[in-house]
Amino acid sequence: MATAGTAAATRVTAAKWAAVRTALLDATGRFGRLVAAAPPAAMATKDWTVADTAAHVCGIASNYTAMVVADNAPRPLPEVTKHLLSTTVENIHTGLNPTLLRTFPERDPARLAVLLKEAVRQILALTADADPERLVTWLGGSKLPLAGLLAHLTNELMVHGRDIAERTRVPWSIPEEYAALFFELFLVEIIRNDVGVLLDEAGPPRPGRIAVEFRSAFTAPVTIVVRDGAVSVEDAAGRPDVRIRFRPVGLDLMLFHRLGRIRTLLAGAVRVRGPRPWLLLPFLRKVRLP
Repeated sequence: MATAGTAAATRVTAAKWAAVRTALLDATGRFGRLVAAAPPAAMATKDWTVADTAAHVCGIASNYTAMVVADNAPRPLPEVTKHLLSTTVENIHTGLNPTLLRTFPERDPARLAVLLKEAVRQILALTADADPERLVTWLGGSKLPLAGLLAHLTNELMVHGRDIAERTRVPWSIPEEYAALFFELFLVEIIRNDVGVLLDEAGPPRPGRIAVEFRSAFTAPVTIVVRDGAVSVEDAAGRPDVRIRFRPVGLDLMLFHRLGRIRTLLAGAVRVRGPRPWLLLPFLRKVRLP
């Protein structure tokens, strides 16, 4: 499913490109030290150990060393490539993710930290002179700028680092600025360009239009619109149905199901206003993360 309407110009700036590169390097170091010190067999999520979680992130970074070069560059994990164009938020946990873990067998924490550091070093070196606006084909045939790919990997390190830290009871923090980069460079830009089949639903799309305005102290205001099942970004959307004021980390963790919606709302990390706030629920059934 292609994005509705004509895609607006990307909002990737030189400052955001520099910021996401710095964030990725910092997140890699922090995650590597966390993993190297954690018991590998401890559970980080309901299904994954610390070692599995680290292998998942390392596998993503490994594939990104090719993805940042070109869409047709040979992938280090070719079995994963078979799933890329057909992956959706609904099937990622039964298709791509298990395949990635199966084809990336390393589970030694110290070795994983080294492999991650080397993969990120390659990514940063290969993109040192690249155009951060260059579009990359991502999961489900979606399109996002190169800067969004780095923002995604940074967020994987931050969110999965939180998973490991919570279960192993060590301190971990996600900077609001890093979550803001994920929102602007990944989430908004993938919708602005083309979501492919990534957000496809099992049933028929909800008819009509829902416009949700997002504002925070760390991001530029943006309105995301769902119209008859198609998703777009509208820079001049008029009066929105729902207005969301958010803290980037809170919204990020809610969208990735690390924090429940009620808890997030009660904490004030996401505040919902607007003339038709009830339309947020059908909006989130479409604009969702795995």
